[in-house]
Formats: sequence, C-alpha cells, structure tokens
Amino acid sequence: MGMTTAPRRPARKDAARNRQRIIEVGRRFVDDELPIQLNDVARSAVVGVATVYRHFPTPEALLETIATPGLEELARHAEQALTVDDAWAALRDFLHAAIAMQLTDAAIQPVMATAQHALPHTTQLSRHLGELFGELLRRAQAAGAVDPSVTPADVAPLLCGVVFAAKVHPGERAATARRYLDVLFDGLRTRRDGPGQVSTATGRCQGR
Repeated sequence: MGMTTAPRRPARKDAARNRQRIIEVGRRFVDDELPIQLNDVARSAVVGVATVYRHFPTPEALLETIATPGLEELARHAEQALTVDDAWAALRDFLHAAIAMQLTDAAIQPVMATAQHALPHTTQLSRHLGELFGELLRRAQAAGAVDPSVTPADVAPLLCGVVFAAKVHPGERAATARRYLDVLFDGLRTRRDGPGQVSTATGRCQGR
C-alpha cells in the first residue's frame, strides 16, 4: 500500500491564524508607542513580509484594523447616549467615554484624526461617529444646555487637547482628563451674554 500523508490544515485557517497574529503584534507596537513598519511587524510575527502585505497593504490599514473594535464600541456608546432623556448628561457621558477610549487605546486617536482612511469600513465608521456626535450636540443645544454657536468642528480639537494634556501631565491620567473635561464643559455651556463667534476649525486633531 502506498504511504499516506496527514491531512493538511486548510489554507483558510492558516491565513486566519496569520492575520490574527499580525494584528496582535501590531497591537503591541501601538501599545509600546512604536511606529508600525510592516517589515518589522512581519519579523516580530514570524511570518513572511508578503504575508503581512497580503493582509494589510499599508501600515494605515493595519492601524485601522487594530482601532476598529474601539471605534465600534464608541459608536455603540453614542447610540446608547442618544436614548438618554437628559441631552446634556448624554453629551457629557459620551465625551467622557471618547476621552477614556483614547487614553486606553493608543490606536484610536490617530485614526480619528485622519481625514482619509485606508479601509472603507473605517471611513463609514468615522462618518457614523461624526453623525452621532453631531446629533448629541444638537440635542444639547436644543435643550438650551450648550452654546448654539458651537459646532462639532469646535469640539474635536479641544478633545484632542484634553487627551494630549492627560498624557503629558504628571499624575493619574483619568483624573487629569476629568479635570480638563470639566473646564471644557464649562466652555460649552450657553452663555448669558449671548453666543460666541463661529469657529472655522477643521474639526480634526492637527499633527503633533
């Protein structure tokens, strides 16, 4: 009788395993604040460079994949916030969640700050988040809680500033972020002397 060979693992399982391994290594790079270079990721993941590029053609594609679970969680939080009757509390709660997410997941902020994304899903998710935040802000303004001249483009760079300040300020990051958020919230509230000037900000974090 001829010799038989053990059944080979399906290629799809190998590909899925390699993809997950690449994502895990990419996550470590992000958490260690290392730049994502695909050749370095391949070496650390012990897979071929071609394998990495087959799954993630660019570093941005890998970074967005790493950030996606956090962005999806943030979108769910915003959707839940829209069901809260108190519009001001809902907005505050969402902004607290957005800051906390960016402080605990280093992949979130650079992806949110990018105007053009590598993956269609990230583009759709970013647009959806923007729409949800815009609705939360409009509800708070309609309730008379937020200055009607404030736009989402005004708030986004301020949130970036809170994240940056919390990262560089000595002490506990979460407590620092809450303190600066309280200052931001005071600035958002409707002023008795009338609305301020409309900003021409782009609504995204600028490069550091």
